[in-house]
Amino acid sequence: MSQIQLSDLTFSYEGSCHNVFEHLDLTLDTDWRCGLCGRNGRGKSTLLKLIAGELPSGAVTKSVPCRYFPGSPPGEWTASMLAPPEDSWRLARELSLLGLSEEMLWRPLATLSPGERTKVQLAALFLEEDAFPLIDEPTNHLDGRGREQVAAYLRGKRGFLLVSHDRAFLDGCVDHIVSLGRSEIEVSKGTFSQWYERFEARNEAELAQNRRLRGEIDRLSAAARRTSGWADAVERSKKGTKIAGLRPDRGAIGHKAAKMMKRAKAVEARRERAAEEKRSLLREIEQQDTLMLRPLPWRGELLSAREFTLSYGERPLFAPLSFALHPGERVALAGGNGSGKSSLLRAVAAQRGLDTPPPGREGMLTLASGVVLSYLPQGTDKLRGTPADYAERCGLDRTDFFTLLRKLGLPREQFEKELSAFSDGQKKKVLLARSLAEAAHLYLWDEPLNFLDLFARMQLEEMLLSSGATLLFVEHDAAFCKKIATGRIEL
Repeated sequence: MSQIQLSDLTFSYEGSCHNVFEHLDLTLDTDWRCGLCGRNGRGKSTLLKLIAGELPSGAVTKSVPCRYFPGSPPGEWTASMLAPPEDSWRLARELSLLGLSEEMLWRPLATLSPGERTKVQLAALFLEEDAFPLIDEPTNHLDGRGREQVAAYLRGKRGFLLVSHDRAFLDGCVDHIVSLGRSEIEVSKGTFSQWYERFEARNEAELAQNRRLRGEIDRLSAAARRTSGWADAVERSKKGTKIAGLRPDRGAIGHKAAKMMKRAKAVEARRERAAEEKRSLLREIEQQDTLMLRPLPWRGELLSAREFTLSYGERPLFAPLSFALHPGERVALAGGNGSGKSSLLRAVAAQRGLDTPPPGREGMLTLASGVVLSYLPQGTDKLRGTPADYAERCGLDRTDFFTLLRKLGLPREQFEKELSAFSDGQKKKVLLARSLAEAAHLYLWDEPLNFLDLFARMQLEEMLLSSGATLLFVEHDAAFCKKIATGRIEL
C-alpha cells in the first residue's frame, strides 16, 4: 500500500490574483478507486496535474509514479507505439477488455474515433502496473455503451483518481469520493450516490443551523442597537429645557448618562462579540440556484421528418426517419458514436442559418414557419473575448446573461477574463447561459453536459422539468436522459 500526500498546498497560475488552492492537505491511498468531484473551476484538473508533476509544487509527496490521462500522442502513431514492443500482447489484452479488436493496434491514432482514442489511451495507461493513473474526464467522447465498457474496465483495476461528472459512470467504478468544496476538501468511502445522499442530508442540517444562527445574529444586533440608542437618549437629555423656571441638573444627568453609556457600550460589545462568534459558525453551503428558461408558446407541430436520412458519400448515416415534435416534448437522439446524431441537429439548425448543412440528405425535414430556434453546438473552441463581449455579439441582455452564469456557479471574478482562458466546463456554461437567455420555441442541444459539473447538471434537470420547454437533444449521461427525456429517437 502506497500513499500520495499533499501538505499545505497553495497554488495559483502565473498572472492570476486568485489562488486555486490555499493550504490544502490531502492523503490518498493508491489502492482506492477515487472519483474527484466539484464545481467547474474548483481546480480538479489542476489537482491532477499537480500530483502528476505537470505543474510545479513542492507540496506533493508520492512513493509511486503517476500517469496523466489524456495524453497527446502524435496522430501518425499507431496504438502499438504507446507501449514497448514486448508489451504489445498486454496492450491487445487491455483493448479486448474495452471491446476493441487487436486490429486496432496497427491503425494510426488520427484514424480512430474520439471514443476509440479514449479507450486506446486508457489501455496504455494501465500497462504500467506500479503507476497511479490520474484520469481526467474520459467519458466526454463515449456513447452509452462505451461508458458502460469503460466503467466495467476501471472497476477491475486496483487504484486511480478519476474526474467525471457522470453519476452512473462514477457509481459503476469508484469506491471513494474526493469532493472539492468552496472552502474544504472531503474524502469519503463509497459510491457517488452514497456520498451525495450524505451530502444532501448534511446540507439540509447546515441550512437549518444557518437559519437559526442568522436569526440569533439579527436579534443580538438589534438588541445592541437598542442599547446604544438608550444611552444616546440619556446623553441628549443633558440639554433638556427649563421646567417651572428651573434648569435641569446637568451634572447629575451627565454622571447618570456616563454610567449608562459605559454599561450600554459594554452590553453592546458583548452582544456584538456573540453575534460575531455565531457568524463564524455559518457554513458555506453548496447550493443549487434555480435556473429559468423562457420558451415561446406554439400550437401544433414544430418539426417533422418523413423518410429523412443523411449520408456522406454513398453510405447513409442512419435508416430513414419519420417523426413529429410537439410543444413540451423533450426528445433524446440515441445511437452509437458516428450514427449521425449531431448531423441531424445540424440539419435542423441549418434551416435557420445557425450551422452549416450536412451533405447528402434524402426525404423531408420540415421546420414549421416562424419557429424560433436556440442552438447549443457541441464544441466550445470558437469562444473569444470576455463574457460581456460575447453577450453583445449574441444580442443578449447582459444582466440576464451574467445572472445565469452566476447561478451556474461561475465566480464573479471570471467575468473580466478572456473566454479562451476558461476551463472546458466554464466554457460550456457560457454556451448554456446564452441558450437559456434566448426565448425560443425549440431548443437544440448537442451534448450539453460535456465537461459540466454535477451540480449544474442537476440544476438543468430541475429547470427542464418545470419549464415546459421543447427540446431535441443528444446526451450520453444515462441519469440525465432517464429523468428528462419524454421520448427517444434511435438512429
